[in-house]
Amino acid sequence: MSSPAAPELITFGCRLNAAESETVRGLATRAGLTDIAIVNTCAVTAEAERQARQAIRRLRRERPDATIVVTGCAAQIDPKTYAELREADHVIGNAEKLNPAVWASLAGGPRQRVGDILQAPPSPGVAVSQQRSRAFLEVQQGCDHRCTFCVIPYGRGNSRSAPLADVVDRVRTLVRAGTNEVVLTGVDLASWGRDLPGAPSFGGLVGRLLHAVPALPRLRLSSLDPAALDESFIDLFAREARLMPHIHLSLQAGDDLILKRMKRRHSRAQALSLTARLRAVRPQTALGADLIAGFPTEDDAMFARSLALIGDAGLDFVHVFPFSSRAGTPAARMRPLAPPVVQARAASLREAGMRAQQAFLERQVGQTASVVVERSGRRGLAGNFAPVVLDGAAPPGSIVTVRIRGVAHDALLGAVSTAVAA
Repeated sequence: MSSPAAPELITFGCRLNAAESETVRGLATRAGLTDIAIVNTCAVTAEAERQARQAIRRLRRERPDATIVVTGCAAQIDPKTYAELREADHVIGNAEKLNPAVWASLAGGPRQRVGDILQAPPSPGVAVSQQRSRAFLEVQQGCDHRCTFCVIPYGRGNSRSAPLADVVDRVRTLVRAGTNEVVLTGVDLASWGRDLPGAPSFGGLVGRLLHAVPALPRLRLSSLDPAALDESFIDLFAREARLMPHIHLSLQAGDDLILKRMKRRHSRAQALSLTARLRAVRPQTALGADLIAGFPTEDDAMFARSLALIGDAGLDFVHVFPFSSRAGTPAARMRPLAPPVVQARAASLREAGMRAQQAFLERQVGQTASVVVERSGRRGLAGNFAPVVLDGAAPPGSIVTVRIRGVAHDALLGAVSTAVAA
């Protein structure tokens, strides 16, 4: 007799959502839910929501008898819209999706369970291991800032931090299970600690975690707000080799007036000063950034400054988002640009980002790199976040030293020389 099928999960959006999806899968499985499909939505852009609705309709066509559950940020912000979809059986909020009792009582519970996310308690942290290769640990939820383009605080709530002791315990458990790289994630990761007693700093979290878990080989950080990175963090970044030389910044724009209209907390000069400082203390650091194309009121000169930021800041990886108007945000009331202009500017940013990434990859040729091997055993991730294709199989989750011998498309080609961890 075949075993019941595991819950099907479709995830949109950020790494935090992906990490939570694995927890949701486990909760649904332990609740004995088998003929079920779960869509974990994103609300960052209108396109993300369109794709989620499309996925829900496709699931109903393909699995007419399955229970379809919609959760995530879009469901949290606008539960009525998703509850009205005839293809959806249940709509669950972001706090509720991590509650075992909700899944245990799903069949007999109300169709819609979405509470006030602004009153949600702190999350204890959610770890996801991917076959020993890497693990994502949620240490922070929500955001206290109100950027004019962003609806995420209304989907995730105010900033809430996992206590340091919980973070340390979870990392120790992951390391004992064989995890060689842990990635700290959060909605506004660098704000960790401000809601905890004594308001400990994010740099303090990273430093104390590395000190408390000396067996952890590699620690990586997800996207960071440049306004929150102080000198103490930079000093730690400079001296701690186990903290990966890769920083991804939420820059969003390179023009001061647009940054002000976005209600960002940094200027162009401050962004450039930070990237220069990071490179000064660790010259091998790879820098990434998020950039929004076509923010309302952006003229040609403003856009040119954002485009120039890629080169001026020495960015190696660029994530480009065409501006997407979100109902209820201040930016939705600003004068929009014509859609073709937004798309053209997004294309220009992506092209410049691709050139920068290609140049970054080519600079790695001839060097050695420490690579954590992914589940296939034939690919991995270097410390500087460069993807590496290996010339031979290596144990998933191991760390191997490779010689970079070339570039193929958007990845490095690595010759395995020494396995340093299994």
